[in-house]
Amino acid sequence: MGQRTPLYDLHLALGAKMVDFGGWDMPLHYGSQVEEHHQVRRDCGVFDVSHMTVIDVTGLQAKEWLQYLLANDVDRLHGCGRALYSAMLNEQGGVVDDMIVYRTETGYRLVVNAATRDQDMAWMQAQLGGYSVHLHERSELAMLAIQGPHARQKIAELVTQSRGVLIHQLKPFEGRADGDWYIARTGYTGEDGLEIVLPADQAPGFFNDLVGAGISPIGLGARDTLRLEAGMNLYGQDIHQDVSPLAANMAWSIAWEPVERNFIGRAALEAEKAAGVQFKLVGLVLEERGVLRAHQVVRIANVGEGEITSGSFSPTLSKSIALARVPTATADRAEVEIRGKWYPVRVVKPTFVRHGKTLI
Repeated sequence: MGQRTPLYDLHLALGAKMVDFGGWDMPLHYGSQVEEHHQVRRDCGVFDVSHMTVIDVTGLQAKEWLQYLLANDVDRLHGCGRALYSAMLNEQGGVVDDMIVYRTETGYRLVVNAATRDQDMAWMQAQLGGYSVHLHERSELAMLAIQGPHARQKIAELVTQSRGVLIHQLKPFEGRADGDWYIARTGYTGEDGLEIVLPADQAPGFFNDLVGAGISPIGLGARDTLRLEAGMNLYGQDIHQDVSPLAANMAWSIAWEPVERNFIGRAALEAEKAAGVQFKLVGLVLEERGVLRAHQVVRIANVGEGEITSGSFSPTLSKSIALARVPTATADRAEVEIRGKWYPVRVVKPTFVRHGKTLI
């Protein structure tokens, strides 16, 4: 039996198919993964993401430590409430994990992946050194993600007046506290929406309120196809400790300035850039019938080979799509081996759908 979120019994009552995800018993779907996917793209839905790890970072040197720990620079967070996306790298430039960092009134809040909780905590503790920093894992909290074009409007009507005002005021990649809730305009679907961190004992009641108001519960299956269409990396598939952010479409999240900021992995990334980055992350579209899956071989004529990192049928596009790591010289055509046969694929930018709009 895996770990359970505070909403476990509600998932069962709603007919969820439960699966193991990183040691947690989580809902895969509540009947139809495809319908749940469309619900988020067209309206909105609610995800239980209480398995995610929330860590508050405080102390006199919290900013300096995070500037050393992360590839992005928290000095860019001008004022309480701002957020940024960053990788946490090892000395070889590989991705230990990716995360969202929020600037709070007392320091910073990190939201990292569930499956990497133990390695992340061990890595962070090992990097504390002589820094005056305190790490506080907030395991007493739950987290709900309400995503979709109508998410903010619908949630604002269901919460207190002050929280409703806050929801309307939030800009993308902003988060603020209201009482014991932390409400952020972030997500993992390519749609607008909110991620709300709240006390675990309040989560079942709020989740029930959302479902009672007609907001559909959404499982991890649709979460995966939504993030794939949006071109968002999944740790353990598209990124891991042996993959550089330069080969994972994450170069934009590296803060090279100021040049004197010596973050972990910087020297390795600079050497990789100087030598020439060998691989890149691209999108693939299969025009014929079939399904693209992780680990399938990608062949590029006169260039070399790569590999699919994530692949699935896209409910929005009604085609099979994938993210793949291929040689940097790859142009717009390739082939993928599916059950011993080679199929032609289009090579596109690794973002297929954002805010309901098709980008390929």
